[in-house]
Amino acid sequence: MRSPCDTKRILIVDDEPLLRDFLQEILARRHYGVAVAGDGEEALSLLENEEYALVFTDWRMGKMDGVSLLRAAKRVSPSTRFVIMTAYATVENAVAAMKLGACDYLTKPFSGEQVERLVDRILCGDGDEQTTAGSGGAQGTESRFLVGESSQMREIRSLIRLAASTEATVLVTGETGTGKELVARAVHEHSKRRDGSLVRFNCAALPESLFETELFGHERGAFTGAIRRKKGRFELAQGGTLLMDEVSEMAWGMQAKLLRVLQEREFERVGGCSTIRADVRIIATSNQDLSREIRENRFRSDLYYRLSVFPISVPALKDRMDDVPPLVDHFLRRHCIANGLEARELSQEAMRVLGRYSWPGNVRQLENCLERAAILSRGPVIGPECFPDLLRDLKEETDDAVLRDEFPAGKSLREVETAHLIKTLEEVGGNRSLAADRLGISARTLRNKLHQLGRMDFLKPTSQDAVPSEAGKGKKLPLGPERVSVPSTIR
Repeated sequence: MRSPCDTKRILIVDDEPLLRDFLQEILARRHYGVAVAGDGEEALSLLENEEYALVFTDWRMGKMDGVSLLRAAKRVSPSTRFVIMTAYATVENAVAAMKLGACDYLTKPFSGEQVERLVDRILCGDGDEQTTAGSGGAQGTESRFLVGESSQMREIRSLIRLAASTEATVLVTGETGTGKELVARAVHEHSKRRDGSLVRFNCAALPESLFETELFGHERGAFTGAIRRKKGRFELAQGGTLLMDEVSEMAWGMQAKLLRVLQEREFERVGGCSTIRADVRIIATSNQDLSREIRENRFRSDLYYRLSVFPISVPALKDRMDDVPPLVDHFLRRHCIANGLEARELSQEAMRVLGRYSWPGNVRQLENCLERAAILSRGPVIGPECFPDLLRDLKEETDDAVLRDEFPAGKSLREVETAHLIKTLEEVGGNRSLAADRLGISARTLRNKLHQLGRMDFLKPTSQDAVPSEAGKGKKLPLGPERVSVPSTIR
């Protein structure tokens, strides 16, 4: 019986003919379409001209190794998934490759059963399931930001299921680092198009001159350097989903061309005459307020209405802080496995630090902080000292809050100056010399300011102006060179 994933094509890249033949035989038995390449350069040429759902590539090969191929392929075929094949001695390198975008790795030697299970899981599995690396343990990227049981995350999951059951265009909005792309991937993986490709196009990563050819492709000879026909993202995504990341960064002229494709469901390659039917679902993401972009004439309102048929707004982490503990457990487990560390957990003090922080970088920032803390920790329990950046930011936030309480907005400069002078004088028991020293001004300047403010009560002679000391009583406190920082309004 043929599998529902039979139409997926797989590319095998290895400079050992025996291994290529071994993998080709296994995958052919499972009715996958298989192509082979003997080195990275040949593989890249195939990826530029054909669509492959999965690539098996050796780590060490000639001029272009597996990681170099992975980096290059992500530019020409961003939806293709990669499995790195490696010897036991280079497992650490394979884990590093996973961080660059590989979805898994296999350690040599491996069995045919291992290959079959791995391929079925990657190409036919549920995108929200936990996937295990070749040695077991690392979680796939599709669900790493969907962890949590807050009411907001339950609502997001509900919207994903609703969106996936339709062919409607989806607009996913939210701050940077909230997981917009992973929400989009979840919609694709649960939709009827899950057997097709999910092709990603980053609208912020390309100059305007390359937009049209990258989206729609070009014919040979269409412009200088077009030595062969190239398929664009729309053509690569036929039967699947096109993910347009950060769509607000698209130039105005290209917005009009995208709108035409959405309306007519057809396009032409650059330099071509034939019309190609666009059997593609669009999912767009943006970290900008598109309503404001429309008001400021940077984004077309008609395109916005076409894209936002089914909007999904991903909440910031600060708005779902109940999800921090499960996210902590999830990321610590994931990165301890990836970095070969023993299991780690947070101390209560460290968890309180994470709970007080506002997370401007959202879940992505939390993940990065936890990976760094796991590496810094010298034992299984991670303390607050492993989060130095968070501790510094929290101190600055506290200092700012105190300053806002002491000098709230709306008070006049005269009121602020008076309050600060009087508070300082009261703290030193009315000693003008000591107060002037703390304020970083001379005693004469302090007297003049008190005259201007009409605070004659602090100008009466007082024995406290003479500071007693062991060296002798009645001496005036000298004004040292050190000046205390104070608001500029009283300098």
